[in-house]
Amino acid sequence: MPADPTAKKTPLHDVHQELGANLVDFAGHLMPLRYASETAEHQAVRTGAGLFDLSHMGEIFVSGPGAGAALDFALVGNLASMPVGKARYTMLCAQDGGVLDDVIVYRLADATWMVVANAANTDVVRDALVERAAGFEAAVEDRTASYALVALQGPRSEEILAGFTDAPLADLKYYAILAGRVAGVDALLARTGYTGEDGFEVFVDASDAVALWKALAGADGVVPAGLSARDTLRLEAGMPLYGNELSAEITPFEAGLGRIVKLDKPGDFVGKTALAAQAQTPQGRRLVGLVARGRRAPRKGYQVVTSGGSPCGVVTSGAPSPTLGRPIAMAYLDSGVEEAGLAVDVRGRHEPVDVVDLPFYKRS
Repeated sequence: MPADPTAKKTPLHDVHQELGANLVDFAGHLMPLRYASETAEHQAVRTGAGLFDLSHMGEIFVSGPGAGAALDFALVGNLASMPVGKARYTMLCAQDGGVLDDVIVYRLADATWMVVANAANTDVVRDALVERAAGFEAAVEDRTASYALVALQGPRSEEILAGFTDAPLADLKYYAILAGRVAGVDALLARTGYTGEDGFEVFVDASDAVALWKALAGADGVVPAGLSARDTLRLEAGMPLYGNELSAEITPFEAGLGRIVKLDKPGDFVGKTALAAQAQTPQGRRLVGLVARGRRAPRKGYQVVTSGGSPCGVVTSGAPSPTLGRPIAMAYLDSGVEEAGLAVDVRGRHEPVDVVDLPFYKRS
């Protein structure tokens, strides 16, 4: 299917074309699905280093003396207490507790935070932050168009990135960020990622994206990787994807992420009443991992069924796992469902699955 001609192009679009990438419309952007073999790209991240273009993600800055308080009101996490240079995974929820987006918030200075939103939800996050910050001394600015974001992920990422920067990468902890220069350009370097591996996400001015990409891609052992590999990597790592495991109809507690809801932080926040009630109530459904016994992969939307064939859940994400060598999936099961004897309805055939704890893969 041809890509939507109205889809946005990232600053690295021409580079992807030169590399022969299979470009697809993703969240309104033309993005590389794969360059050659998605399995090879996946394995490169697990064993060496993969390079991703994430420039479709949104960068929204919240600044001013009341910025921390505004974010505490707008999001479910405790952001005002974050030290400068740290990052935190949190969520923007509706009044009923449904997830509008999951985001990472970085504190860049005493009065400056950067909120990184999913591409499809950038407008939703920006508009909600503007509305929710209205009663605080805080300014909200969407700088998405000014930034490019490149991720270097894999066990060799620190070793490789160290060849392009004097920044103290060895001292940069997981979920932390610092300013520095990479391959001769100004950058923000964050030790974050969406693959289950060690790695870095590098924010640069959009005009510097090509120079940064070409420098890193030219390093020995670095393999450009697309959306397909990113999806199987995050699935193995048990990381939720908005629109699959998360949505406005799902709350953090149902997704098994109630720990990020800080009900004890000072003051009120949007969704607190609903989420506080849910914290005291058994969940109506739960997110689990499934490993198929056969070779047919469960896919998003497929029904989970009991040994008697009754529907009891739905698959949210599924794919063959290059690391495990078997199909895996995440699924929501209805409350009270026995985990033994379950199967997934794969095009009319009930394929047996085993329920396992998430994540499927954890790096050593």
